[in-house]
Amino acid sequence: MIDRGAATAPVQAPDQGAGRARTERTTATKGSRATTRYRGAVGKKAVMAVTGALMIGFLVLHMIGNLKVFAGRDSFNDYAAWLRTVGEPMLPPSGFLWIQRIGLLVILALHITAAVQLTVQAKRARPVKYHVKRRVQQSYASRTMRWGGVIIAAFVVYHILDLTVGVANPAGTAADPYTRLVADFQRWYLVVAYAVPLLLLGLHLRHGVWSAAQSLGRGGTARERPIKLFATGFAVVLVAGFLLAPVGVLVGVVK
Repeated sequence: MIDRGAATAPVQAPDQGAGRARTERTTATKGSRATTRYRGAVGKKAVMAVTGALMIGFLVLHMIGNLKVFAGRDSFNDYAAWLRTVGEPMLPPSGFLWIQRIGLLVILALHITAAVQLTVQAKRARPVKYHVKRRVQQSYASRTMRWGGVIIAAFVVYHILDLTVGVANPAGTAADPYTRLVADFQRWYLVVAYAVPLLLLGLHLRHGVWSAAQSLGRGGTARERPIKLFATGFAVVLVAGFLLAPVGVLVGVVK
């Protein structure tokens, strides 16, 4: 007797099952490869390089926006208002700024996490500290990257409370962005307090740009000097660009 139920049951094509299995194996392999690469020092350095590049892009745009203060109160305040309306009506008011802030926090978290993990890996790989000669060979920027990063992070928090939110600004939360900036930098000690983290940022950037080039395979003996010159020049321009506004207020060019 013929079993009709067994005869009419759908039969999966062998090729279809094998194809699905191959796809699953390929996906799992790619995931495992990515995880393996990140676990190594090269993967973490690549993450630091990419996240660092994204933060540098933000800093450049932020510096250009700050320089609009030299165009006058209306120009600077219009720029600040424009940032709050980018993407409307698709985005709610200040939606672009919140996307930007959250994205920067994620990027910063990835950057710091990779840096901490690299430091831990280096200590485990070499529990004995370097001799004095090795320390002399290292640049000041490379030796102070960790503490410089902490100071810069603290400065960013204060900067947001001061000029973005206004709770730490002498002009208060009701003042417009131009008034807050002028109220801040009329006092020389605040300009100094602003300049110190920026100088540390310059050292951080100089070392970071050079390290990123090494991590992404753009280094080498022949390219080392040009890369270092570019990193130094870029850091100087960026720091000087950020210092122009506070110094302009202090000397009375911006008032």
